[in-house]
Amino acid sequence: MKLHNQIVFITDADCRTGSSLIRRLTEEGAQFILNSRSGGAAIASELTSIYAAGSQAFVVNIDLCSRAEADEMLKEASLQLGTVDILIHNNNVVMPASIESCEEERFLQSLNVNAKSAFICTQAAGKQMADKQSGKIIYISSIHAEKPTGSSFCYSASKGAVKMLSKEAALVLGRSGINVNTIELGPVEGDNEKFRSSLSTLYNDYEYKVPNAVLGDYDDLAELVLFLSSGESRYINGSDIRLDGGFLLHYMNFKMKRP
Repeated sequence: MKLHNQIVFITDADCRTGSSLIRRLTEEGAQFILNSRSGGAAIASELTSIYAAGSQAFVVNIDLCSRAEADEMLKEASLQLGTVDILIHNNNVVMPASIESCEEERFLQSLNVNAKSAFICTQAAGKQMADKQSGKIIYISSIHAEKPTGSSFCYSASKGAVKMLSKEAALVLGRSGINVNTIELGPVEGDNEKFRSSLSTLYNDYEYKVPNAVLGDYDDLAELVLFLSSGESRYINGSDIRLDGGFLLHYMNFKMKRP
Protein backbone atom coordinates (compact mmCIF):
# COMPACT_ATOMS: atom_id res chain seq x y z
CA MET A 1 0.00 0.00 0.00
CA LYS A 2 1.41 3.35 -1.07
CA LEU A 3 -0.24 5.42 1.67
CA HIS A 4 -0.38 2.99 4.58
CA ASN A 5 -1.38 4.95 7.70
CA GLN A 6 -0.76 8.28 5.96
CA ILE A 7 -3.18 10.95 7.19
CA VAL A 8 -4.90 12.74 4.32
CA PHE A 9 -6.81 16.00 4.85
CA ILE A 10 -9.38 16.59 2.08
CA THR A 11 -10.93 20.06 2.22
CA ASP A 12 -14.19 19.22 0.38
CA ALA A 13 -15.21 15.62 0.92
CA ASP A 14 -18.80 16.03 -0.32
CA CYS A 15 -18.12 16.87 -3.97
CA ARG A 16 -17.53 14.37 -6.80
CA THR A 17 -13.81 15.00 -6.59
CA GLY A 18 -13.80 14.20 -2.89
CA SER A 19 -15.70 10.95 -3.36
CA SER A 20 -13.28 9.70 -6.01
CA LEU A 21 -10.28 10.62 -3.91
CA ILE A 22 -11.64 8.90 -0.83
CA ARG A 23 -12.37 5.69 -2.73
CA ARG A 24 -8.96 5.50 -4.40
CA LEU A 25 -6.84 6.52 -1.42
CA THR A 26 -8.71 4.14 0.88
CA GLU A 27 -7.45 1.32 -1.32
CA GLU A 28 -3.91 2.47 -0.54
CA GLY A 29 -4.33 2.45 3.23
CA ALA A 30 -4.89 6.15 3.92
CA GLN A 31 -6.48 7.56 7.07
CA PHE A 32 -8.64 10.65 6.61
CA ILE A 33 -9.55 14.08 7.91
CA LEU A 34 -12.62 15.03 5.90
CA ASN A 35 -14.20 18.46 5.83
CA SER A 36 -17.83 17.76 5.01
CA ARG A 37 -20.49 20.46 4.77
CA SER A 38 -23.11 17.74 5.29
CA GLY A 39 -21.42 16.44 8.42
CA GLY A 40 -20.75 13.14 6.64
CA ALA A 41 -24.29 12.52 5.34
CA ALA A 42 -23.27 13.03 1.70
CA ILE A 43 -20.37 10.59 1.98
CA ALA A 44 -22.03 7.82 3.97
CA SER A 45 -21.04 5.09 1.49
CA GLU A 46 -17.45 6.35 1.34
CA LEU A 47 -17.23 6.32 5.14
CA THR A 48 -18.56 2.76 5.19
CA SER A 49 -15.79 1.75 2.78
CA ILE A 50 -13.15 3.48 4.89
CA TYR A 51 -14.20 1.65 8.04
CA ALA A 52 -14.57 -1.66 6.20
CA ALA A 53 -10.96 -1.32 5.07
CA GLY A 54 -9.82 -0.91 8.67
CA SER A 55 -9.02 2.79 8.26
CA GLN A 56 -10.29 5.78 10.22
CA ALA A 57 -11.99 9.04 9.28
CA PHE A 58 -12.22 12.21 11.34
CA VAL A 59 -15.22 14.07 9.89
CA VAL A 60 -15.59 17.80 10.52
CA ASN A 61 -17.49 20.79 9.20
CA ILE A 62 -15.41 23.91 9.72
CA ASP A 63 -14.91 27.31 8.14
CA LEU A 64 -11.74 26.79 6.11
CA CYS A 65 -11.23 30.56 5.99
CA SER A 66 -10.75 30.70 9.77
CA ARG A 67 -7.20 29.95 10.91
CA ALA A 68 -8.44 29.51 14.48
CA GLU A 69 -10.95 26.84 13.44
CA ALA A 70 -8.40 25.09 11.23
CA ASP A 71 -5.80 25.02 14.00
CA GLU A 72 -8.27 23.76 16.59
CA MET A 73 -9.60 21.07 14.26
CA LEU A 74 -6.12 19.80 13.37
CA LYS A 75 -5.20 19.76 17.07
CA GLU A 76 -8.23 17.57 17.82
CA ALA A 77 -7.53 15.35 14.82
CA SER A 78 -3.92 14.85 15.93
CA LEU A 79 -5.14 13.41 19.23
CA GLN A 80 -7.25 10.82 17.42
CA LEU A 81 -5.22 10.11 14.28
CA GLY A 82 -1.94 12.00 14.29
CA THR A 83 -0.69 14.96 12.30
CA VAL A 84 -1.40 15.59 8.62
CA ASP A 85 0.85 13.95 6.03
CA ILE A 86 -1.03 14.99 2.89
CA LEU A 87 -3.20 18.05 2.30
CA ILE A 88 -5.51 17.94 -0.71
CA HIS A 89 -7.22 21.26 -1.31
CA ASN A 90 -10.08 20.61 -3.74
CA ASN A 91 -12.47 23.51 -3.11
CA ASN A 92 -13.93 24.40 -6.49
CA VAL A 93 -16.92 26.73 -6.58
CA VAL A 94 -17.87 28.45 -9.84
CA MET A 95 -20.00 31.57 -9.58
CA PRO A 96 -21.30 33.15 -12.79
CA ALA A 97 -19.80 36.62 -12.97
CA SER A 98 -19.09 39.25 -15.58
CA ILE A 99 -16.17 41.60 -15.00
CA GLU A 100 -18.44 44.49 -16.02
CA SER A 101 -21.20 43.79 -13.53
CA CYS A 102 -19.87 41.47 -10.82
CA GLU A 103 -20.61 42.72 -7.33
CA GLU A 104 -17.71 43.08 -4.92
CA GLU A 105 -19.32 40.64 -2.48
CA ARG A 106 -19.43 37.87 -5.09
CA PHE A 107 -15.83 38.51 -6.13
CA LEU A 108 -14.63 38.26 -2.52
CA GLN A 109 -16.76 35.18 -1.89
CA SER A 110 -15.12 33.41 -4.82
CA LEU A 111 -11.65 34.34 -3.59
CA ASN A 112 -12.48 33.16 -0.07
CA VAL A 113 -13.94 29.79 -1.04
CA ASN A 114 -11.36 28.89 -3.67
CA ALA A 115 -8.19 30.72 -2.63
CA LYS A 116 -8.21 32.02 0.95
CA SER A 117 -9.17 28.54 2.16
CA ALA A 118 -6.08 27.18 0.39
CA PHE A 119 -3.87 29.72 2.15
CA ILE A 120 -5.35 29.01 5.60
CA CYS A 121 -5.11 25.23 5.20
CA THR A 122 -1.56 25.49 3.86
CA GLN A 123 -0.47 27.47 6.89
CA ALA A 124 -2.18 25.16 9.37
CA ALA A 125 -1.26 21.79 7.84
CA GLY A 126 2.11 23.04 6.64
CA LYS A 127 3.17 23.77 10.21
CA GLN A 128 2.45 20.17 11.23
CA MET A 129 4.37 18.88 8.22
CA ALA A 130 7.32 21.18 8.83
CA ASP A 131 7.59 19.92 12.41
CA LYS A 132 8.25 16.42 11.08
CA GLN A 133 10.14 17.57 7.97
CA SER A 134 7.92 15.79 5.47
CA GLY A 135 4.61 16.16 3.70
CA LYS A 136 2.67 16.65 0.49
CA ILE A 137 0.37 19.50 -0.47
CA ILE A 138 -1.76 19.15 -3.59
CA TYR A 139 -4.02 21.87 -4.91
CA ILE A 140 -6.67 20.63 -7.32
CA SER A 141 -7.09 23.71 -9.43
CA SER A 142 -8.24 24.38 -12.97
CA ILE A 143 -7.00 25.12 -16.46
CA HIS A 144 -8.72 28.45 -15.87
CA ALA A 145 -5.78 29.51 -13.78
CA GLU A 146 -4.25 29.86 -17.25
CA LYS A 147 -7.12 30.81 -19.54
CA PRO A 148 -10.33 32.83 -19.11
CA THR A 149 -13.66 31.08 -18.71
CA GLY A 150 -15.73 33.75 -20.38
CA SER A 151 -18.38 33.06 -17.77
CA SER A 152 -16.79 33.57 -14.33
CA PHE A 153 -13.81 35.90 -14.23
CA CYS A 154 -13.68 35.73 -10.42
CA TYR A 155 -13.26 31.95 -10.64
CA SER A 156 -10.27 32.37 -12.94
CA ALA A 157 -8.84 35.02 -10.62
CA SER A 158 -9.18 32.73 -7.60
CA LYS A 159 -7.49 29.83 -9.37
CA GLY A 160 -4.72 32.12 -10.56
CA ALA A 161 -4.16 33.09 -6.92
CA VAL A 162 -3.85 29.41 -5.94
CA LYS A 163 -1.34 28.89 -8.74
CA MET A 164 1.02 31.50 -7.29
CA LEU A 165 0.34 30.38 -3.71
CA SER A 166 1.61 26.95 -4.71
CA LYS A 167 4.84 28.42 -6.08
CA GLU A 168 5.53 30.44 -2.94
CA ALA A 169 4.67 27.47 -0.72
CA ALA A 170 6.85 25.10 -2.73
CA LEU A 171 9.82 27.42 -2.32
CA VAL A 172 9.43 27.95 1.42
CA LEU A 173 7.96 24.64 2.60
CA GLY A 174 10.22 22.70 0.28
CA ARG A 175 13.06 23.50 2.69
CA SER A 176 11.18 21.41 5.25
CA GLY A 177 10.82 18.35 3.02
CA ILE A 178 7.31 19.27 1.82
CA ASN A 179 6.33 18.87 -1.84
CA VAL A 180 3.75 21.36 -3.11
CA ASN A 181 2.12 20.88 -6.50
CA THR A 182 -0.95 21.93 -8.44
CA ILE A 183 -3.19 19.90 -10.73
CA GLU A 184 -4.88 22.05 -13.36
CA LEU A 185 -7.96 20.02 -14.14
CA GLY A 186 -9.63 20.33 -17.51
CA PRO A 187 -13.15 19.47 -18.63
CA VAL A 188 -15.13 16.51 -17.37
CA GLU A 189 -18.80 15.69 -17.80
CA GLY A 190 -21.09 18.44 -16.61
CA ASP A 191 -18.68 21.30 -17.19
CA ASN A 192 -20.83 22.64 -20.02
CA GLU A 193 -23.43 23.41 -17.34
CA LYS A 194 -20.90 24.65 -14.80
CA PHE A 195 -19.50 27.21 -17.25
CA ARG A 196 -22.66 27.96 -19.20
CA SER A 197 -22.63 31.57 -20.37
CA SER A 198 -24.35 33.86 -22.85
CA LEU A 199 -21.02 35.64 -23.25
CA SER A 200 -18.81 32.69 -24.12
CA THR A 201 -19.02 29.69 -26.45
CA LEU A 202 -15.99 28.01 -24.88
CA TYR A 203 -17.93 25.06 -23.48
CA ASN A 204 -20.23 24.61 -26.46
CA ASP A 205 -19.38 21.16 -27.89
CA TYR A 206 -16.55 21.11 -25.38
CA GLU A 207 -16.12 17.34 -25.50
CA TYR A 208 -14.91 17.67 -29.09
CA LYS A 209 -12.24 20.17 -28.11
CA VAL A 210 -10.39 17.32 -26.42
CA PRO A 211 -8.31 16.11 -29.41
CA ASN A 212 -9.37 12.48 -29.01
CA ALA A 213 -12.97 13.54 -28.22
CA VAL A 214 -12.90 11.42 -25.03
CA LEU A 215 -13.41 13.24 -21.75
CA GLY A 216 -11.50 12.30 -18.63
CA ASP A 217 -13.17 11.65 -15.29
CA TYR A 218 -12.52 11.99 -11.60
CA ASP A 219 -10.92 8.54 -11.44
CA ASP A 220 -8.17 9.90 -13.71
CA LEU A 221 -7.73 12.74 -11.24
CA ALA A 222 -7.57 10.34 -8.28
CA GLU A 223 -4.76 8.37 -9.92
CA LEU A 224 -2.71 11.53 -10.40
CA VAL A 225 -3.36 12.63 -6.83
CA LEU A 226 -2.22 9.21 -5.61
CA PHE A 227 1.03 9.57 -7.55
CA LEU A 228 1.69 13.05 -6.16
CA SER A 229 0.87 11.81 -2.65
CA SER A 230 3.30 8.92 -2.82
CA GLY A 231 7.05 8.65 -2.51
CA GLU A 232 7.24 8.13 -6.27
CA SER A 233 6.86 11.89 -6.75
CA ARG A 234 9.63 12.90 -4.35
CA TYR A 235 11.41 15.09 -6.92
CA ILE A 236 8.31 16.94 -8.14
CA ASN A 237 7.90 20.27 -6.37
CA GLY A 238 6.37 23.56 -7.46
CA SER A 239 4.87 22.03 -10.60
CA ASP A 240 1.59 22.64 -12.41
CA ILE A 241 0.38 19.41 -13.97
CA ARG A 242 -2.31 19.91 -16.58
CA LEU A 243 -4.89 17.13 -16.69
CA ASP A 244 -7.10 18.10 -19.61
CA GLY A 245 -6.60 15.61 -22.44
CA GLY A 246 -5.23 18.42 -24.60
CA PHE A 247 -8.29 20.67 -24.25
CA LEU A 248 -6.25 23.86 -24.12
CA LEU A 249 -4.66 22.97 -27.45
CA HIS A 250 -8.17 23.15 -28.92
CA TYR A 251 -9.11 26.18 -26.86
CA MET A 252 -10.87 27.78 -29.81
CA ASN A 253 -13.24 26.04 -32.23
CA PHE A 254 -10.55 24.52 -34.40
CA LYS A 255 -11.04 21.31 -36.39
CA MET A 256 -13.09 19.58 -33.73
CA LYS A 257 -13.32 15.81 -33.94
CA ARG A 258 -16.99 15.06 -34.37
CA PRO A 259 -18.71 11.68 -34.62
